[in-house]
Amino acid sequence: MKGNLLDIAVGFVMGAAFNTLVKTFTEGVVSPLVGLIFQTDFKDLKWVLRKGSVDADGVVIPDIVLEYGAFLTATLDFIIMAFVMFMIIKGVNSLRRQKVEEAIAAGPSQEELLTQIRDLLAKK
Repeated sequence: MKGNLLDIAVGFVMGAAFNTLVKTFTEGVVSPLVGLIFQTDFKDLKWVLRKGSVDADGVVIPDIVLEYGAFLTATLDFIIMAFVMFMIIKGVNSLRRQKVEEAIAAGPSQEELLTQIRDLLAKK
C-alpha cells in the first residue's frame, strides 16, 4: 500500500483525536455503567500496600498504593481502540478485494485471451 507523508500525518492526528474520544467514552459512559453494576468506580480501585504514618520528627510518610483501577480503565481503552481499528482494517481490505475482483471480472475471459494469442501467432 503506497502512501505519502501527508497521509501519515492525517492518520496520526486522527488517531490522537480518536484516542481522546475513546478515553472520554470510557471514563464518561462505560466506567459509570460498570461502576453501577459493581457498586464502585474503576478509577478509584486501589490496593494499599503500606499505610502512611508520621515519623518521630513529624514528617508525614504517604500511603503506598497500587492503583490498579487506572490500569483497568487504560486496558479497556486499548481494547476498544484495537477493536475499532481491526474493524476499519477489515473493511478496507474487503473493499480492496472487491475492487480486484471487479477488475478481474471486467477483463477478457480466458478463451478470449487464448483466441487473441492464437491470432497474433497466426499473423507471424
